[in-house]
Amino acid sequence: MSAINELRHLNGASTQATKRDGKAALVFLGPWFVGLFAITAGPMLYSLWLGFTKYNLLQPPVFTGLDNFTRMLTDERLHKSLGVTFTYVLVSVPLQLALALALAVLLDRGVRGLSFYRSVYYLPSLIGGSVAIAVLWRTIFGIDGLFNQFLALFGIEGKGWISDPDTALWTLILLNVWTFGAPMVIFLAGLRQIPSSYYEAASVDGASKWRQFWGLTMPLLSPIIFFNLVLQIIHSFQSFTQAFVVSSGTGGPADSTLVFSLYLYQRGFGSFDMGYASALAWLLVVIIGAFTAINFWASKYWVFYDD
Repeated sequence: MSAINELRHLNGASTQATKRDGKAALVFLGPWFVGLFAITAGPMLYSLWLGFTKYNLLQPPVFTGLDNFTRMLTDERLHKSLGVTFTYVLVSVPLQLALALALAVLLDRGVRGLSFYRSVYYLPSLIGGSVAIAVLWRTIFGIDGLFNQFLALFGIEGKGWISDPDTALWTLILLNVWTFGAPMVIFLAGLRQIPSSYYEAASVDGASKWRQFWGLTMPLLSPIIFFNLVLQIIHSFQSFTQAFVVSSGTGGPADSTLVFSLYLYQRGFGSFDMGYASALAWLLVVIIGAFTAINFWASKYWVFYDD
């Protein structure tokens, strides 16, 4: 009987300890839950409600049903912004990841001063989305900018790359490609996790460096590539600052830099059409969700998990 009582006592003490740990966890998680519902979930649900209303920020919202969503079907500027955004994402993201991977492979070979180069290459990701860099970019590709001065050295006459509808978007794409630092650091970390014994065995079998890269590095690094791909697609769809600064908030010239986020801003805070802007925001959520779902579906055909 004493053994049974001792066991009950131990179980009771364990239960009390578990309850204390649960209460402590709730205390520490409390601020996070407050932030989740007050700062994230609450505003998101409210914006969903506003998507079904007509709201100009000055008067109470008026419920209009699906009017905002049906209006998207005939909104030519929306269609233009979608085309610009899809071009921006589908061109800049692959180029950015290719450059990041190439530099990561180069740094993984044991370059002297690796920490310094890693910091230098990561720097564009820290400042690339800032207003200062966007202003600098606008100056570099202006008529009297540094890029035209460089072309003049070879006798090539430049132009206003930012003010030309045929090239303005490509300057933004180049800026996004330039912010390769974050995916590069992630690629470098992934490369460091690949056992060197795999490459030694491949060398013994006579595989060239190129064959090793495509036969070993790419399959083993595919989960990291997938992670970077999903992350950078989401980030690129949300791009706003560069297009806003370079075009002075207009999306010009001729709407050539009118990315989706900029058009959403114009509708919400330029035209005070917050109901329609909220509907546009949820359209962006759906688009990003669709791209993410497609990537996860396609990943089973090319992502290799070494387990």
